[in-house]
Amino acid sequence: MSNHQPVRIKTISEFHKFRDLQKPEHPLVSVYNFEDLKRLNEDEPKSLMLDFYSIALKRSPNAKMRYGQQEYDFNEGVLLFISPGQVFSIEGNAELEHTGWALIVHPDFLWNTPLAKKIKQYEYFGYSVHEALHLSDKEEKMIIGIMKNIQHEYQSNIDKFSQDVIIAQIELLLTYAERFYNRQFITRKISNHQILARLETLLEDYFSTDSLAKSGLPTVHYIAETLNVTPNYLSGLLKSLTGQSTQHHIHDKLIEKAKEKLSTTNLSISEIAFDLGFEHQQSFSKLFKTKTNVSPLEFRQSFN
Repeated sequence: MSNHQPVRIKTISEFHKFRDLQKPEHPLVSVYNFEDLKRLNEDEPKSLMLDFYSIALKRSPNAKMRYGQQEYDFNEGVLLFISPGQVFSIEGNAELEHTGWALIVHPDFLWNTPLAKKIKQYEYFGYSVHEALHLSDKEEKMIIGIMKNIQHEYQSNIDKFSQDVIIAQIELLLTYAERFYNRQFITRKISNHQILARLETLLEDYFSTDSLAKSGLPTVHYIAETLNVTPNYLSGLLKSLTGQSTQHHIHDKLIEKAKEKLSTTNLSISEIAFDLGFEHQQSFSKLFKTKTNVSPLEFRQSFN
C-alpha cells in the first residue's frame, strides 16, 4: 500500500487495530499513551484521515508532521487538534519515538449534547500543524490529568452519569486550550507582532494599487494564505492582539482609504466606490455609514 495515499479510519476500533493497541474499552472515546503505539513499518501508510476528533499532547524529538507543504518539528510538548476529515501525515526515521497522550472522540459520542455544536466553534480545530499549542510543564500536567480522568471514567462501571462526566471533562480541556492559546498569542509577541506588521503592509500595498478595482476587497482566505497562516489562526491572533477580526481590519483599511479619497480628491462617490472594489455605490455607502455613522457625502461636506 502506498505511503502517500491517505487512509481513512472511520472508527476508534479501527484506529486501535491499525496502531496495534488493545481493543478500546469504549467504542466512541479513548485515551492512549503514545508509548503503547506500534512503530509503523516503511510499507505502512503514514498519511491518515480520521472520522473523529483527535487531541494529541506529544513530544517527538526525531519526528515531523506535515500538513500540505508545512512541516513542524515536535521537539517540545505541543497540543495538536485534528477534526474529522482532516488529512495529516507523520514522517520520521526507523527510530521514531513519540511520548505523550492523546484523546480521540467520535462525533457520535457528542450527539444530542450542547458540545456537539460548540466543539465546531473552537477555532483551533482549524489551525495548521505549525500553529500548534506549546505548553508549559504545568500546563502539560493539567491536560494529561484531564485525559486520565476521562480514561478512568470510561474504565469504571458505565452508568447514566458517565457520558455527562466525560463530556464535562472534554469541555474543561477545550476551555483550558482556549486559555492557553490566548496566553501563547501574548507570550510569543515578537512572531505574532511580525504577523500583525505584515498584515498592515499587505493591506496597505493591496489598497494602494489597482487590485481593488480589479479583484474587489481582499478575502480573509487570501490574506491568511499570503501570510502563510490559516484563517482561523489569524482571526484568533488578531482578536487577542487587537480585539478585532481579520474582516474588521480589512474594513478599517477600506474606510481609511475612502476617507482619504473623499477629503483629498474631486472623484464622485460612485467613482470612489468603484476604485475601492464595489460594484454598487449603495453597498459602499452602507458600509461607510455603518463604520463612521455618517454617509460618504456627509463626511465630504464636513471638509467644506
